[in-house]
Amino acid sequence: MTIDTFILTALRSPSGTSISGGEIAQKLGVTRAAVWARVRELRALGYEIEASPHEGYRLLNSPDVLLGDDLMSRLKGDPLIGRDIRVFQETTSTSDVIERLAADGVREGVVVFAESQSRGRGRLGREWISPAGKGIWFSVLLRPNLRPIEATQLTVAAATAVARAIESETRLMPQVKWPNDILLGSRKVAGILTELSAEVDRVKHLILGVGLDANFEEADFPERVRATATSLRMELGHPVDRAGLAVAMLTELERDYARIRSGRFDAIATEWEALCTTLGRQVSVRVGDRVLHGRAESLASDGALLLRTQHGHLERITGGDVSLKK
Repeated sequence: MTIDTFILTALRSPSGTSISGGEIAQKLGVTRAAVWARVRELRALGYEIEASPHEGYRLLNSPDVLLGDDLMSRLKGDPLIGRDIRVFQETTSTSDVIERLAADGVREGVVVFAESQSRGRGRLGREWISPAGKGIWFSVLLRPNLRPIEATQLTVAAATAVARAIESETRLMPQVKWPNDILLGSRKVAGILTELSAEVDRVKHLILGVGLDANFEEADFPERVRATATSLRMELGHPVDRAGLAVAMLTELERDYARIRSGRFDAIATEWEALCTTLGRQVSVRVGDRVLHGRAESLASDGALLLRTQHGHLERITGGDVSLKK
């Protein structure tokens, strides 16, 4: 734990009381001058920290920035996801950074955020627009004990976790379109990209990427997607606390990853089915060069979509582009 993480954790204590610089210094084994230096740095980043000679330090307000130390200070307990959080002001894609970390053998649970991405990407090679400070874009390195065919479980779990976090933080009621879109009404507000490195019978590592349009205004979207995209700010009529929402998503992902690791994917699938706009609908699914038409019936135990085709066959779909028929 860094000094900044410790200070912010102490300042965010549930009691809301002040904490003295001497107490922080004693617990960290540093001087009071070192604590004061870090407090000044946090103030420079926009954290409003009150300092009283008699009562100590008290956090009054936080800026609209994503800071690794701050995000880690808000996570409860000893989580796996978020054990290490790194924030870039700009990068090509958070998944590119995670891929390099995975190649270096970094343990699972590391999370990379970016305030801006120059080459953010969604499924099927699509561009993900990522203007600075407007959204929440992050990727997580996971090393699950799963077969490659079961990797769809992580996409389903991430969609469920992101939807829960949005609801808990905003009271909006998101829905899920299989396999990776989070919708508000008929418009997409978030997406999930799962990329894996695997051998024949096991996943070596998996990169879970999440993109959420948090504080976009309509003009921030390219004209080609304005009819189909939305943001939390547009739906609520006011900006959202990006850091608070980021922590909520990591917390919910931690919960669902624990359920997958303990063999309880069925519980996640039940939640997902209640959120899903795809099941029970007539759909078209493009898988490579094939286009299948039929009724989306249910979710298989490994996360695949079960599609009853127009010819009566039951097809397992583990990836593809789904269009809902009106």
